[in-house]
Amino acid sequence: MYIEIDSGSGFCFGVIGAISCAEKALADGGKPVRCLGDIVHNRIEVQRLENMGLVTVSHEDIASLGDCRLLIRAHGEPPSTYKAAQAAGVEIIDATCLVVAALQRKVVKAHKAMSGCNGQVVILGKRGHAEVVGLTGQVTRPTTVIEGEDDLSLIDFSRPIYFLSQTTQSVSLFERLRDIMASRLPSPQMLTVEQTICRRVSSRETALKEFARRFDMVVFVCGKKSSNGRVLFEVCREANASSRTVEEPSELEREWFSGVRSVGICGATSTPLWLMKQVADTIAAMTTGQQ
Repeated sequence: MYIEIDSGSGFCFGVIGAISCAEKALADGGKPVRCLGDIVHNRIEVQRLENMGLVTVSHEDIASLGDCRLLIRAHGEPPSTYKAAQAAGVEIIDATCLVVAALQRKVVKAHKAMSGCNGQVVILGKRGHAEVVGLTGQVTRPTTVIEGEDDLSLIDFSRPIYFLSQTTQSVSLFERLRDIMASRLPSPQMLTVEQTICRRVSSRETALKEFARRFDMVVFVCGKKSSNGRVLFEVCREANASSRTVEEPSELEREWFSGVRSVGICGATSTPLWLMKQVADTIAAMTTGQQ
């Protein structure tokens, strides 16, 4: 059995930065560290950090946190969160991804541009996702969030559109929706487009397709909450129908690998390399001696 871990998979620099901030703060002996929501959409990595002392809290907890440090994860937050923390006397550790922070500024710019022409700002993203909540919360004006073609009915095609995307969305989906919008508007000049998908994510799609095609089977490792994981797993499955997804090694089944000679291991931008290695080692152990 030949097993290979995709060298391009694993944490993006935004997640690496947030986890590094958490680890340093937990190790310095200072005030307790709380994280606003799961630091990364990977249950196994969250458990590792919780074992080091990190405590995950919700927005409702901010007012009662007391004398501690509150880590803002890579997904970012709206200004209201910072105001709430300041009012509660809570120290902020801001680990917002630089790409997300730049997109937050673009959302504000987009709304300013649309305010003078009765336009609307539309974001391709997963409703309720932490990053999207942070993006739409940058301004008081409403932002339309769409997840696919079925949501295009939410858009008023008689008004100008400024189209952006959550950083971890599918490039092909963004481009398809862009083209449909352009075709439905009275004039193409009424559509302003900024493709704001993270380059690490957008470049992953092509590379992942090439990786997936090389193996009899692909095992994609990601947390069940990972939006990026869902997008990239579909990329894998389109390239290789023999693709399966797991959150941890215990979900692997020996029967999957009957007659399989090669397995590719890959993951989302929220999947740690150490977890992909555990999956690879487990597959190797359960297929030892298999021809």
